[in-house]
Amino acid sequence: MATVEIYASPYCGYCHRAKRLLQDRNIPFEEIDVVMDPKRRQEMVQRAGGAQTVPQVFINGRHIGGSDQLAELDRAGRLQALLDTPENAAGADPA
Repeated sequence: MATVEIYASPYCGYCHRAKRLLQDRNIPFEEIDVVMDPKRRQEMVQRAGGAQTVPQVFINGRHIGGSDQLAELDRAGRLQALLDTPENAAGADPA
């Protein structure tokens, strides 16, 4: 099973949208609250290549982007392929 991480804020509509998409497809994920733990926000910015907005989504350690990018991957039928990619094969930009 793929490892899905989402850096989020409790009051962020885009975060809720991304989480809802994952939940609707029965995709388990780890939510990382960047408001309650500022060190995790710094971690997010570093892992996401400087992106400071939430959500930031990672699949098997690969940075996917935000809510819009996650939704586009789903619409294009590419989300499942990323979820099926072994963790050690992740690395290239999915876009």
